[in-house]
Amino acid sequence: MINWLAVGKAVHTDGSTRIAVKQGNEVRFINPPAGAHPGLTSVLHAENPAALAASLFAASTESVPADAVGWKAPIDDQEVWAAGVTYLRSSEARQRESQGAAVFYDKVYAAPRPELFLKATARRVVGPGDTVRFRADSNWSVPEPEFALVINPAGKIVGLTIGNDMSARDIEGENPLYLPQAKVYRGSCALGPYILLNPKFDNPADLALRITITRQGLEVFHGTTTMERMKRTPEELVGWLMREQDYPDGAILLTGTGIVPPDEFTLAMSDTIRIELTGLGELTNPVG
Repeated sequence: MINWLAVGKAVHTDGSTRIAVKQGNEVRFINPPAGAHPGLTSVLHAENPAALAASLFAASTESVPADAVGWKAPIDDQEVWAAGVTYLRSSEARQRESQGAAVFYDKVYAAPRPELFLKATARRVVGPGDTVRFRADSNWSVPEPEFALVINPAGKIVGLTIGNDMSARDIEGENPLYLPQAKVYRGSCALGPYILLNPKFDNPADLALRITITRQGLEVFHGTTTMERMKRTPEELVGWLMREQDYPDGAILLTGTGIVPPDEFTLAMSDTIRIELTGLGELTNPVG
């Protein structure tokens, strides 16, 4: 496990949800600075989030082993946005979904302007261990494991977490104008388990995502990808997201998926989705 400094919402021994900082195998519950936002925003919107988290970590005496902590979705009031067709694998999958729209997906992959859409508001996000859903009116639904960039109001990337952009491929394939229905519904967005502060993108090949889907205890799909395979850089995507927009509460941006299950695969009730980001941890959700 890489000794990254991370912040999130953890379940305290008294049953309450508290802000916590994780370093290595240790988690410490912290108190936000006096007068600051009571949630994660107190750290994420600081001038130097990592330095503040380190100082609060050092000042705290409430320490527990990392494997003894349960985590909630690491979000306060941020909007969650998503970028599409940022990997060649995703572009190819979208073209197979809809022959009529294939030319448009190809153009999006090659164009300077990325595809961006609103994925969820904070209250619609589920966290580790919570149930993600596929639509009852979809017969072809899949998870999409993604790097999730945490952005402050000034447009600076201050953190990185794991995202799951649940998608109804048949609905989107029927007509690209159905994208909001294919992507935005109850239980369609999961984040967690916590936020890596001050992420570095100098070696994108070292940032790897792995997904494993199990059904009745048996593995039915797995796949891996790295940030190196993204056509666009994190900074480029955030630059487009910030154009003509204001995010006073900050934002979280899902950066697209490079892992697409085969066309004959669809999620089933009681599946378990496990997404791991190298060194950071894993986001696990049952399917309902």
